[in-house]
Amino acid sequence: MLTATPPLSIVFSGPGLAGSFHQISPDGGRRRLAEFLDDQRKYQERAYLIGVRTQEITPQVAQEHLDELVSLVGTQGLEVIGSEVVNVATIHPKFFIGSGKAEEIKTRLEAHEAEVVIFDCELSPSQQRNWEKLVDNVACIDRRQVILDIFGARATTKESRLQVDLAIMEYSLPRLKRAWTHLERQRGGGGFVGGAGEAQIEIDRRLVRDKIAATKRELKHVQSHRETVRKGRRRDGLPLAAIVGYTNAGKSTLLNALTDAGVLQEDKLFATLDPTTRRLELPGGPSMLLTDTVGFIRKLPHNLVEAFKSTLEEAKYADYLVHVLDASHPQALDHFQVTTEVLAELGAKDKPTLLVLNKADLVADEEDFRRFEGLADLTIRAAVGRGQGLDELRVALARLIASTMADLHLKIPTTRFDLITALHRDGEVLEEKYEDGHASIHVLYPKRYMNKVEEFAV
Repeated sequence: MLTATPPLSIVFSGPGLAGSFHQISPDGGRRRLAEFLDDQRKYQERAYLIGVRTQEITPQVAQEHLDELVSLVGTQGLEVIGSEVVNVATIHPKFFIGSGKAEEIKTRLEAHEAEVVIFDCELSPSQQRNWEKLVDNVACIDRRQVILDIFGARATTKESRLQVDLAIMEYSLPRLKRAWTHLERQRGGGGFVGGAGEAQIEIDRRLVRDKIAATKRELKHVQSHRETVRKGRRRDGLPLAAIVGYTNAGKSTLLNALTDAGVLQEDKLFATLDPTTRRLELPGGPSMLLTDTVGFIRKLPHNLVEAFKSTLEEAKYADYLVHVLDASHPQALDHFQVTTEVLAELGAKDKPTLLVLNKADLVADEEDFRRFEGLADLTIRAAVGRGQGLDELRVALARLIASTMADLHLKIPTTRFDLITALHRDGEVLEEKYEDGHASIHVLYPKRYMNKVEEFAV
């Protein structure tokens, strides 16, 4: 069952209620809208899913996308009572699909007693309204709203809650009219203080825009704090690796297995939204920081990528990437590509990378592993949930760091305090002595910065 998010002034209330607002109007309209939402909660359980295949998508890919939507809806706890893929040669402005096909689906929705129809694409507010006019008592939502609702349920830290709130408000703003249309259908269009007309909609829009602006200001402040924390980590001189990968690949399980981080791990999509950083001791003495990140997914709405950029930028500012891939998944290579594309959008693609082929124990054919060759600087197999391959993973991380670090003995004038500071910030200082106006420093330092210090090498 989908639930409202209490802290919001605007509440995103679940399937079919995108843009349904309460706690907005300062009059009786707010109370009556809340009553309406309570009435509608019974229409939030039995879901019929519609996949979309355009000319650019093969039948197999369209079905894979629909299967993923089934998993997303399952994460919400809804019952999927049916699904189908619809061929769309031309996107129709009224229903997204043709009117004839819409009538066929209406018949199936009624036969299945569906309470919500979910499209694996993005619908316009008018298309959602048209579907709900076509099929009585059936709510209509799209893939973006499903993901937003999951994000809203999973966000725990102040930053992630603000990010989700902002994405929800920006999604819901053009759907305000739909909320009032719901009310008119439910209550007969009368009895609201101020009415359910354009004047009330404009008041609500202004309130929402004000809330969006306030949330952006607050989010900027929180993100400044995160940047301060990042700088603090850099001063510690420890290399940082970001754990990235497709959602539900096993990233949080990996962090817990290596560091006892205690991060939530569930067999559900987007189980983790908030990054967690822990220290990891590696074989041979070096240490590093590991940071878990939000999982990626196909057709992740762009505004969510933007909203979570500060969280995702943990990968951008990391020295290394630990890319966790479910090697047993039939679409593992597609998942790898999706993650790589999002990393490229963040400016975090070309970093030294360790590819962890997780759930390798479920891969029956040795030949299946050949498809992963050459995808990363280092590749290992593991079954993290069963504790297999963890020692090999630690060794591989130490090798990855060693391959990018130079073991240097430097003698630097104490007047070059800028360089000494950089050594502590970007490298791992093993020994440091001061005498005769010089600093003798033994440091593991990134090879990419060698040109800054090589003239001081002993």
